[in-house]
Amino acid sequence: MEDRGFSLRPIVIIPTRLGSTRLPGKALTDINGEPMIAHVWRRGVEADIGPVVVACGDQQIADIVNDVGGRAVLTDPALPSGSDRAYAALCEVDPDEKHDVVVVLQGDLPTIDPATIEATLTPLARDAECEIATLATVIEDPLELHAPQVVKIALAVQPGDTIGRAVYFSRMVIPAGRGEHYHHIGMYTYRREALAKYVSLPRGILERRENLEQLRAIEYGMRIDATVIQTEPLGVDTLADLERARTLFARR
Repeated sequence: MEDRGFSLRPIVIIPTRLGSTRLPGKALTDINGEPMIAHVWRRGVEADIGPVVVACGDQQIADIVNDVGGRAVLTDPALPSGSDRAYAALCEVDPDEKHDVVVVLQGDLPTIDPATIEATLTPLARDAECEIATLATVIEDPLELHAPQVVKIALAVQPGDTIGRAVYFSRMVIPAGRGEHYHHIGMYTYRREALAKYVSLPRGILERRENLEQLRAIEYGMRIDATVIQTEPLGVDTLADLERARTLFARR
């Protein structure tokens, strides 16, 4: 990344498994003739920020990734989160620690703009104190603001800036008062040591209360910064999301 002004050495890891509760087997669902995981792998490659590895909880996914020319690593299907799966794969593919930043790309973002993936690096490149970077969008819809499934960030952003420090995450409306409200996009980029620390921590009190795993990092004093982007990537969690993704690819 030195030619882009970064001193970071990223690796992109895509954690995925078949055991989705809302859309079982979604990693292998067809989108315009290819399984979804193949599309996500391509978006990671197109970002062109480092090698791309798919951390698979199932052999069927690994076979698909290998068939399209990607690199797959089998991980324990019982691992509790995508971050745990990403770290397990990292330790296997990079034992010499050549990569100091881990971009954890969700396996259900087949239409994500590669530039959005790269945008998660900016907070880490800008401030050495930032341990974890993520993404946010401005909430425009009042219904979205009050929907509990839309996770909000109390994000400290200076006027005219697009990066701020995440102070808290909640399903409730935060913060109070006038000003922008931000929707958290659950994609994380970790400094390597921060990922190792995060997966070693026990679940936090606030994490259990809000059912938001990023609160574990906040509760244990880790710093998360977020880049505010213009367009929210389409995450495929339901059949309706899947049809939207198919429509978007058909239009290309």
